[in-house]
Amino acid sequence: MPDSDPPRMTSLLPDTRHQAARPGTAVVRLETTHERDGVLDGAWWPRSRDIAAELPALITALTEHLGPVTRIGLDATAWGQLPTRLIIDDRVVHIDSFPIGDDTALVTRGDQDHFSLLVVPPDMTPGAAGAAMAEAVRADNVTQAAQILIDTAGPGRMAPET
Repeated sequence: MPDSDPPRMTSLLPDTRHQAARPGTAVVRLETTHERDGVLDGAWWPRSRDIAAELPALITALTEHLGPVTRIGLDATAWGQLPTRLIIDDRVVHIDSFPIGDDTALVTRGDQDHFSLLVVPPDMTPGAAGAAMAEAVRADNVTQAAQILIDTAGPGRMAPET
């Protein structure tokens, strides 16, 4: 009898693609498997560029479904006062500065699990943000984060300045 492949362990966050997108939303399709067909694992729409105000809710949501998040990589030029670490839910989360572009966040769980999230600009309209987030979480998406934002932004897709 031939050896069968071990079962793949898959862990998905709840499917929220049918809910309205709003600032502060994280839409994530994370599969903890060895294969990765898509470029991005999810999307996050922060309300502002204040990392100390925005990151705790994202980390708490991810930790609830995935276990402890140990690091997050962000582009320092996109965030005001990027610290090297934050304490979130009594855990230290290290914050790394990468020249990855302000449209991507790199999340690390444990020592080897890495996930890429599209970061939707806080001033994007709900329609454009929803479209960008939906594209990012498609399992077969091969479009880079910056291009997704360009494709979904279109005329009038940024919120008016107040």
